[in-house]
Amino acid sequence: MKIAFLVYNAYGMGGTVRATANTGAALAGLGHQVEVVSVYRARDDPLLPFSPEVRLRPLVDWRADSPGCERSSPRAGAPSTMWTDTGVASGPMPPSRLTDERIAAFLRTTDADVVVSTRPVLTGHLARDGRRHRYLRIGQEHLLLGRHAGHVRVHQNRALAGLDAFVTVSRTDAAEYRAAVPRAADRITAIPNCVPAPDVVPSDGRSKVIVAAGRLVGLKRYDLLIDAFAGIAPRHPDWSLRIHGRGHKARELRDQVDALGLQEQVRLMGPVSPIDPEWAKGALAAVTSSREAFGMTVVEALHCGVPVVSTDCPHGPGEILTHDHDGLLVPMADGADGFAAALESLIEDPARRARLAANTRRTAADYAPERI
Repeated sequence: MKIAFLVYNAYGMGGTVRATANTGAALAGLGHQVEVVSVYRARDDPLLPFSPEVRLRPLVDWRADSPGCERSSPRAGAPSTMWTDTGVASGPMPPSRLTDERIAAFLRTTDADVVVSTRPVLTGHLARDGRRHRYLRIGQEHLLLGRHAGHVRVHQNRALAGLDAFVTVSRTDAAEYRAAVPRAADRITAIPNCVPAPDVVPSDGRSKVIVAAGRLVGLKRYDLLIDAFAGIAPRHPDWSLRIHGRGHKARELRDQVDALGLQEQVRLMGPVSPIDPEWAKGALAAVTSSREAFGMTVVEALHCGVPVVSTDCPHGPGEILTHDHDGLLVPMADGADGFAAALESLIEDPARRARLAANTRRTAADYAPERI
């Protein structure tokens, strides 16, 4: 079987790209032909690794130094005829008449048996331009229904009703979609992201390092994490916090660290790939998101034997973690003080920390490709 994933920018970083790379590699390992079709290509090589068995195919060349760069194309400056997906419309690679044409041409000519869209605007294209009887058309939600702007929800829900299936990464989100689009309820299901076990030696739990990783954006609430750590840092000067990732909040977070005088204990490490060796250096992992569709970083840390302290945000972490078994779930209303208390409870109790760590890899195994 040939399976094509339609991704907006497979050359960037983020959970959608990582999830697609993991799923593509798993399907290729089962003998399927897998193609990742990236609407845009803005760099020579992807930031995240793809299996050599997965074909990566860009539709629009956005590399400034490439002879084939299409930034100056008149069609690249013409507005898209698709409804506006606010998640990409204001970015450096916005939808345009050129992307409309390339996506439509791909959907018209592909020989795939299954085409999977990975964000709302692509689901719109798949519903509008896909060939209904030539291949299965599957929409995939990597965010949350509630995270989309109102008009995006309206348009995407209308589009997904015409697809063969629509998949979310959490059970709760699937239930919300079924309630929102009852006429398509029997075609909406939840399949969590698969996260393969890394080839690293698991953490021994003795490092006195707290690790966090993700995009440095408001949704991840690293400001809350830094505030929480500031509340316990003076009592635990031998503990440190490392935050891996990049994003537009980097300067604000750095200024926050400086203002709190935490330069010796908090490090903004920048992006790193693969991330698994960094998880394995930690004694604890921290997730402070206000929302997580799935929580791939949670499973990555668990694979590396690291207990996770996470906000009990909608929806992913609470579906992955079991409180006081493989990590701790902190109610959102508890804020920085509650998160600090959860971290400190494990910092000060090595035996409890070890007990949670002993369960982490069993939980992570539920998300191995062969299980999913």
